[in-house]
Amino acid sequence: MQVKANLNYLRMSPKKVRWVAAFVRGMKVEQALVQLNYLNKAAKKPIIKLINSAVANAAHNFNLKKENLYIKEIKADMAGALKRWTPKAHGRATPILKRLTHLTLVLDELVPTKKKATAKTAKKKEEVVKVKSLEEIKIAPKSESILASEKKETKPEGHEKEIDKEIIDVRMEGKHRHKQQEDRRTMKKAKGFIKKMFNRKAG
Repeated sequence: MQVKANLNYLRMSPKKVRWVAAFVRGMKVEQALVQLNYLNKAAKKPIIKLINSAVANAAHNFNLKKENLYIKEIKADMAGALKRWTPKAHGRATPILKRLTHLTLVLDELVPTKKKATAKTAKKKEEVVKVKSLEEIKIAPKSESILASEKKETKPEGHEKEIDKEIIDVRMEGKHRHKQQEDRRTMKKAKGFIKKMFNRKAG
């Protein structure tokens, strides 16, 4: 299990950081922290912080132990530069580039730990039953998923009767549209030539 941690836009040149990164690369985490404490370089402070952050990520997210981790990869990339100017002789001005660094750290396990079975994998898979004829299909036991879907599809009692009922809008009573609704109901009930004449499309 690999664990990553990043530090972006560090106010230090990549050349200064790479020396310390190369010194620590491939070490165990505990050994690297001990060595960095006694190193006389300014780049050691951000690297120590980054290693501690990666160890915290490993412990919190993946329940990994600090003793089982080592620094698999650490690199310092150029992240642009801040442009400044300094005065020189005869009224000149020369540029100063204050370089920035992107630090990336990858930790890995010395001894890989076994993954714990999740709730999804722990569930028993349903046995597949091979059927040759239609009669065997009727006899074969239904799975839990099929039975659950059948329960959902069943309609409540009296559902068909409610579909045939006419919906009367009480809010329209006493208004001019109330009479139009009554006329439409009577036309639907009526039979013969009048119904056909009023139902046909104009034009």
